[in-house]
Amino acid sequence: MQHAKFKQLGAVMIISAAFAFSAQAQDKKPNVVVIGTGGTIAGAGASSVNTAAYQSAVVPVDKIIAAVPEISKIANVRGEQIFQIGSESFNDERLLKLGKRVSELLKQSDVDGIVITHGTDTIEETAYFLNLVLKSEKPVVVVGSMRPGTALGADGALNLYDAVLVAGSKEAAGKGTLVVMNDEIHSGRDVTKSNNSFKVETFRSPYGPLGYVVENKLMFYRLPARPHTTQTEFDIDQINSLPRVDIAYNYGNVSRAAYDAFVNAGAKAIIHDGTGNGSVAEQIVPVLQEVRSKGVQVIRATRTGSGVVIRNGEQPDDKYDWVVTDDQNAQKARILAELALTKTNDTKELQKIMWKY
Repeated sequence: MQHAKFKQLGAVMIISAAFAFSAQAQDKKPNVVVIGTGGTIAGAGASSVNTAAYQSAVVPVDKIIAAVPEISKIANVRGEQIFQIGSESFNDERLLKLGKRVSELLKQSDVDGIVITHGTDTIEETAYFLNLVLKSEKPVVVVGSMRPGTALGADGALNLYDAVLVAGSKEAAGKGTLVVMNDEIHSGRDVTKSNNSFKVETFRSPYGPLGYVVENKLMFYRLPARPHTTQTEFDIDQINSLPRVDIAYNYGNVSRAAYDAFVNAGAKAIIHDGTGNGSVAEQIVPVLQEVRSKGVQVIRATRTGSGVVIRNGEQPDDKYDWVVTDDQNAQKARILAELALTKTNDTKELQKIMWKY
């Protein structure tokens, strides 16, 4: 009888020890919050062969997480739905709301990293914005997919798994906001979308990715050189609105219509998305001079998608009191200009900021 009691006691101790070990293992895993905003990664198609024709932003974030059970082996994950939209519908108000929520979460001691599921159309803008305004070294990763989860060869599940792995890693800390897609880790500053609808390798950085995710391992090969997150003068907790900045795309036979419309709508700056080195057509030069005379900043960018716009190279920027981008494309220049204008409206200071970041 005594022997049976000892056996029972031993069994209870073994079970208790097993539970304690399981709880300890759970505690060792990083805590990652996955914020859902919609996009293709939350999309569904009518058929498994629909890779480009589908409805985006219909699957809630908890179901996206549940579809990748392997995630539970690498992190303690919880989901939070903040938006359910296609990313083409992101606006400044939503950008600010997202940034402030991410900032709140990063301050919590039980949060080690953040993943944001996002439509691919404007991932680069959201990532660049967060890269400039968040005041934490904890990893923040923006992730999406080019194919809906219902498609053959869907890329969202692995992209999400990799994003959680990166967000929960110590190696990713202090590297700014990252974009993880197609096994690659990109800086939010550099990355841009290069194919509109179906290529899973669409995201590119002009200087290459920071690294890769290979068989559950993070492999970094370079670091961001420009200031980000804790190194910038922009703080999401202190920004409640953004000044209006618009983009005027240039082409042969371009007219002044867009510039006039933007000025009349209250733009504080216009990104001149010019040909070549931010070139300005002869009929547009006086238009931009007029725009600047009304107190609206003129910032020259290039529609080519890469390369540095040289100050006083194509136009006498000093004479006209214009600003040039560094290597930012127009959509990223717009984000930086909005933030810069919360600090200053002095042209020389704006130019320094464009060159700095």
